[in-house]
Amino acid sequence: MLPRRVILACLLAAAPAPPAARAAALDDGVERTVTRGLDWLVRRQSRRGSWSANDGRYPTAMTALAGTALLLEGSTTTQGRHADAIRLAVDYLVSRSRVNGLIGDPKTDDRYTYGHGFSMLFLSQVVGEEEDERRREELVRVLTKAVEFAGRAQTADGGWGYVSAKDGNNFDEGSTTITQVQGLRGCRNAGIPVPREIIERAIAYIHKCTMPDGGVQYSSKGGGGRPAISAAAIACLFNAGEEDDTHVPRMLDYAEKHLGNIANNGFGHWHYAHFYYAQVMYREGGRKWEAYRDQIEKRLVSEAQAEGELLFWPQGYIGPVYTTATNLTILQLENGTLPIYQR
Repeated sequence: MLPRRVILACLLAAAPAPPAARAAALDDGVERTVTRGLDWLVRRQSRRGSWSANDGRYPTAMTALAGTALLLEGSTTTQGRHADAIRLAVDYLVSRSRVNGLIGDPKTDDRYTYGHGFSMLFLSQVVGEEEDERRREELVRVLTKAVEFAGRAQTADGGWGYVSAKDGNNFDEGSTTITQVQGLRGCRNAGIPVPREIIERAIAYIHKCTMPDGGVQYSSKGGGGRPAISAAAIACLFNAGEEDDTHVPRMLDYAEKHLGNIANNGFGHWHYAHFYYAQVMYREGGRKWEAYRDQIEKRLVSEAQAEGELLFWPQGYIGPVYTTATNLTILQLENGTLPIYQR
């Protein structure tokens, strides 16, 4: 018997099927892919509640990303198919909160600002659903300290680097900046105080890094336009409530030129780029989103690989947990379950 993945690919490629039937087959394929992908993540979770990348790297970031993918399914810490896994992930990340507010451990989380930002995002989506009052108060304390740490870690130019400004001699980099801003926005949506000046400085940083053609460069020091960082920067501005920012139109044009055709692999960090570009297109809505969604769903469904009855994505050098979590986030955006990803 052929593997389910092969059968699904044949269904998607079948020319005689009318458009409605093709759409139905794709929707069914996406749903089954998501279900089996989430089950794969749960099976890979450690007893402590964590996930990690290749060679055990980035445990804080991977746990937050995987936990967010599970939340998008509709489960919470107390209800739903993946409640146990989500609760374990929350417990793990809370245990990683340090006295200075950092969520993570510099000894085991190299480039620890990624884990910090993704953790703020994940935990901020959980806190409003937490039914236990003491637990909710603990989450509020953790997130309040996390916001304070993010403020202190911001560089003189308004961005963030792989580590705090102090630890990294004020080095900044676009992708980590976007991670912090999304996390801070999630916290603000959850009622955690976020000083406006932190966000304003981050917006100014993005403006500084935006080139005349709309591409966003690697850092405030230069590095050329990067499609992945450009898509992330647009998502960042949208999350900051800056949809009408005067930089956005040319940033969108640049992103569409490089990312509008999902078959284009001629740039680095494909999965990271579309993780954010999908968020941008979903926020845009309409026919542009529908056309993009159909492209990205077909590609992601066809690229999933089987592990028994489960599915995962092994592509990318960071590892399958990262790629699977980000792809599952893309495939579940229309669920509309998390405030940070809603229109």
